[in-house]
Amino acid sequence: MSDQIKSVRGMPAILPGEVKKWQFVEAVAKNVLHAYSYNEIRTPVVERSELFQRTIGENTDIVAKEMYTFIDRNDQSLSLRPEATAGIIRAGIDQGFFYNQTQKLWSIGPMYRYERPQKGRYRQFHQINMEAFGFPGPDIDFEMILLTGRIWKALNLSPLQLELNSLGSPESRKEYKRQLQDYFHDHQKELDEDSLRRLDRNPLRILDSKNPDLQEIIESAPKMVDFLDQESNEHFEELMAMLQDHAIEYSLNTRLVRGLDYYTRTVFEWTTDQLGAQATVCGGGRYDALVAELGGKPTSAIGCAIGLERLIELVDVSGQNEQNNPSKIYIVAVGSKAEGERFLLAEELREAYPNLSIEMNLNGGHFKQQFKRADKAGADIALILGDDEISKQTVGVKPMRSEGHQETVDRKELLSIIDQFL
Repeated sequence: MSDQIKSVRGMPAILPGEVKKWQFVEAVAKNVLHAYSYNEIRTPVVERSELFQRTIGENTDIVAKEMYTFIDRNDQSLSLRPEATAGIIRAGIDQGFFYNQTQKLWSIGPMYRYERPQKGRYRQFHQINMEAFGFPGPDIDFEMILLTGRIWKALNLSPLQLELNSLGSPESRKEYKRQLQDYFHDHQKELDEDSLRRLDRNPLRILDSKNPDLQEIIESAPKMVDFLDQESNEHFEELMAMLQDHAIEYSLNTRLVRGLDYYTRTVFEWTTDQLGAQATVCGGGRYDALVAELGGKPTSAIGCAIGLERLIELVDVSGQNEQNNPSKIYIVAVGSKAEGERFLLAEELREAYPNLSIEMNLNGGHFKQQFKRADKAGADIALILGDDEISKQTVGVKPMRSEGHQETVDRKELLSIIDQFL
């Protein structure tokens, strides 16, 4: 016998019981996105590597260490997408739907990064992304925060914490980077290996270090808010005023820089204390220069991504997954006539009650065996067809999850009264 082929490390299958949770969360998020007039876009999983090098930044950990990159048969370098924004912008420029237009777009799907797998962080992971183009003012920043907050509310989650910062314009950030480099060079002997590697290439990422030995040094580092240009400062002040006017709590996190080079001005994260080390459930910000950098016309833009693995885990620990499963009916049928009738009954139920899950016995067996299968399948009620029910044009109804007793109802009345048993 040949050796069993194992799954790729960090790329687990999502099994049927878990998929129900995913479908529940995805449906809630899609309803909220529709309420805010966002339209779905679907982009390829594979893009030219150059796209991510130019957008994310060649000196970021994502591009330098984490991308899945390969050479295809035409000798061009391709990569599995590590994030969604670059591909959406590439598609928008290709199809010309940014220039002199506003667009609100959302997407969902897998992303790929070669990281050390751990709980809440996988090499294949899934995101819901939302992107808005052509809105220069802080009102779209505020609306995106409202939108994501609405998703948490719709899922009935305990409050997440909103963290906020501004990275200013590319010009003001250059000056800030110089100041950071000077500061951290003065503390070079105290930096760890990762921070030393980032010092000259991307000193902002040192601020994101989780090394406890560096926290005092990082806390005393220069703050980006002190280097904001006037326009960025006004934008940020307006956004904070909107949050305060609508009583939305937030904390100013001057160390929040996100992991991508393309961010400008507003950056934000929604975090939780219920998932251990993987605290960030959603993050994003503005990237007003990115469309032009990829060859399009200058276009204001903002986006964010929700990590689905973490959001679903948060739904789990919050005890909300009892909402995931629709009521289920299992059809028990014994006898040749009953086995023929079960298909007619199942299709009638599916037509009348499209939100119910209808399953029927397909493996033969006597009544006791079939009731065991109905119980194992998680049925709320079992509908019983046998020789006696067929001759009398009735159906037996047996509650599987409650204390009710089995009843016999007229076959013609079943569809009109099925709700009573659920």
